[in-house]
Amino acid sequence: QQMALVLLRTLIGWHFLYEGLVKLVWPAWTRAGVPLGRFSSAGYLRSSTGPFADVFRAFADASWLPWLDLLMGWGLLLVGLGLMLGLFTQLACAGALGLLALFYLSWLPTRGVAEPGTEGNYLLVNKNLVEAAAVFVVLAFRTGRIAGLDLLLARPRAVRAPVAEAAR
Repeated sequence: QQMALVLLRTLIGWHFLYEGLVKLVWPAWTRAGVPLGRFSSAGYLRSSTGPFADVFRAFADASWLPWLDLLMGWGLLLVGLGLMLGLFTQLACAGALGLLALFYLSWLPTRGVAEPGTEGNYLLVNKNLVEAAAVFVVLAFRTGRIAGLDLLLARPRAVRAPVAEAAR
């Protein structure tokens, strides 16, 4: 069970890490007026269909959209690294859940038919919601305590506690 949980965390981490890398450096995302390796989420945001579609559409035309794009790329990358390495796992899970909630709410699947850019027919449950449920499992089982760099951070505290109690 523990191996399966760590494997799940690692695979989710890879997904986030790779999505972040693509958004930060992939040449296919370049377009006129955007430096090499940059992308724009404007098209995605403009086509938003969720309950906050107006807010997401406003972001698409905001002057600070390049900063939002950069923040998204780095957020995905850092969440992915945290999950893959088991470093600050609970924080990485919270970040993943926040990002997945944004993705889900921007494209809430309510039509039940094929949508442009998707490979299936979704009605309320899509990949983002399923991945969020998987992240919630990783969060609930505190997989950083099973394997990962969180173990290295926890050990010094565990060693100091008995010494402090013996000094009393």
